[in-house]
This record gives sequence, C-alpha cells and structure tokens, in this order.
Amino acid sequence: MAHTLLIHMENEEPFVAEVEELPQPAAQILVCSSPRRRDGRDVDSFLPEAVTVVIPLARLLYAEVLPTEVAEDLVTFVRE
Repeated sequence: MAHTLLIHMENEEPFVAEVEELPQPAAQILVCSSPRRRDGRDVDSFLPEAVTVVIPLARLLYAEVLPTEVAEDLVTFVRE
C-alpha cells in the first residue's frame, strides 16, 4: 500500500510524494515517486520530468504521513 508523505528537507520548501513503504529504522535513503508541491506544481529543486527521486535521510528533517482517501471516508460519530 502506497503512503503519501509531506516531506520537509533542509533549506527546501516541503513537498508531497508517494512511497511504497515507510522506511525501516536502518534505512539510508527514501525512494519517492510523483514529487510535487501541495498545490500540485513542480518542485523547484527537481527536474519537471522527474518521476522518482531518491533522498538521503541525512537531508530529511521530518516527514508527515498524510491521510489516505480511505481514511478520509471513514465516518466518525461525535456527540454534540
């Protein structure tokens, strides 16, 4: 199952990308596909035709796991 991440790197604007699986604790790199800004535009630091990017985890500040469409469709009950 693919995960959508909001990736924050050193000295860069955050961007959204998909990963097939979350990195393991011993991982050195993060392999992402479809990098883009949150508004859908191209990321300035990558070529527009880049489909997959490999990011060393040493450059990564943190990554946020964004909810999937399935999680957004869940109905929760709130007492008013």
